Amino acid sequence: MCTETTIAHLYQQHSRQVLATLIRLLNDFDLAEEALHDAFASALKQWPQQGIPENPTAWLVSTGRFKAIDKLRKTHRETALTPEAIEWETQEQDTDALHLPDDRLRLIFTCCHPSLNAEAAAALTLREICDLSTEEIANAYLTKPTTIAQRIVRAKRKIQTAGIPYEVPGKHELGERLPRVLQVLYLIFNEGYHASEGETLIRHQLAEEAIRLGRLLTELLPEPEVYGLLCLMLLNHSRRDARTNAQGDIVLLAEQDRTAWNQAAIAEALPLVRHALVGPATGPYGVQAAIAALHAEAKSAADTDWQEIYGLYRALYARSPSPVVQLNLAVAQAMAGNLQQALITVARLTQTELTDYCPAHAARADLLRRMGRLSEAADSYRQALALSNQTPEQRYMRQRINECEKN
Repeated sequence: MCTETTIAHLYQQHSRQVLATLIRLLNDFDLAEEALHDAFASALKQWPQQGIPENPTAWLVSTGRFKAIDKLRKTHRETALTPEAIEWETQEQDTDALHLPDDRLRLIFTCCHPSLNAEAAAALTLREICDLSTEEIANAYLTKPTTIAQRIVRAKRKIQTAGIPYEVPGKHELGERLPRVLQVLYLIFNEGYHASEGETLIRHQLAEEAIRLGRLLTELLPEPEVYGLLCLMLLNHSRRDARTNAQGDIVLLAEQDRTAWNQAAIAEALPLVRHALVGPATGPYGVQAAIAALHAEAKSAADTDWQEIYGLYRALYARSPSPVVQLNLAVAQAMAGNLQQALITVARLTQTELTDYCPAHAARADLLRRMGRLSEAADSYRQALALSNQTPEQRYMRQRINECEKN
C-alpha cells in the first residue's frame, strides 16, 4: 500500500532528478519547481488508489510536465516550452519505459556558466541540485540568507534572459567552466560530509550524490583536479561509519576505529592520487587528496605523518590562500608539535575573518584544552556552541565544556 511516508522517501531520494529534467524541458526554474510540487501532490492523491507506477520517477516527470503545460496555456505562454517538451506533448508517452538522462550534471554546468557570478552560480546549484535551504547555503558561505536568496534570484533571471543553454558544453568550453563545477561539487560533498544543521552529522545522500557526479566528471574530463576531487571525496567519505557512535555523537579522527573505514572506497581512491599529482603544478584538490591519502594509509592515529601533512597544507595555502585553509594549516601545525604558534594563528582568525565560524572557535578551544588552559577552553567551546546549528556538534561542545569545568 502506498503511504505518505513512501512518497516522502521518494521525494527525498529522487526529487532533484525530477526537477533537473523538468528544468531542461520547461526552460524555467520557477515553473519547474511548481511542476515538481504539483506532480508530488498528484502522487499523494492517485497512488494510494492506483498503486505506485513501475517507474515512479518518469511518472512524476510526465505529470509535472503536463501540469506545467496547462499553466502555460492558461497564460498563453506556450512558446516558453523547449522543442523537446513540445515533442513530448504531441506523442504518446510510455512513462514506465521512459529513459531519463543524467540531467543533474547538465544542470550543474548550466548553473556554472561563465556569464554568471561565481557566488551566485554556486548558490543556485546548491539550491536546485541539493535542495539546500538558503540558511544552509549561507552557512557554507559564511554570509546572510537574504544575500543568498538575492544571488539565486539574479542567477535564475540571468539564465532566462541570456538564453543560457541547458547542456554539458563542448570540450573547448569545459576547461573554462571546470573550476566552478569542481567548487560546487565540493560544496555539495561538504554539506553531506558535515551537515551545517540538523539532527545528524552526515547527510549520506548528498555526499554520495557528489561522489556519483564526480565519477561522471572523470569520464567526461579526466583532468588531474577532477581526479583529485573524486579521490578526496572518496577518502573522506570512507570514514563515514566511524565518525559517529551508536548514539550519533561525534567521534574525532584520532579516536575512530579504523577497521570500520570503508576499504572499498579507499581502494578505489588511492590509485587516483597518482592521476591527481600529474604535472608540474598540482592543484588544490590534488593536494587535499594527498593529505587524505596520508590519513587513509596510516595504520593508527599515532602513525600519522603530521610533518608531511603540515607541509602539504603549507603548499595548499600557497596555491589557495583563504582563512579556512589557514585554519586547517594551523591545526596541522599543532598536530606536528607547535601548539603555541598554532594557537596564535587560530586566535587571530577567530577575531578577524572567522569570527562567526564555529569550527574556528572549536579549534581554538581544543588547542587551549591540550595546553591545560581549561577555563579559556571552556569559554571558546561556549562560543562555538553558540554558533552551531547541528545537534551532534552541540552535544560535543557541551561535553567538552563539562570536562573543562570539572578539571
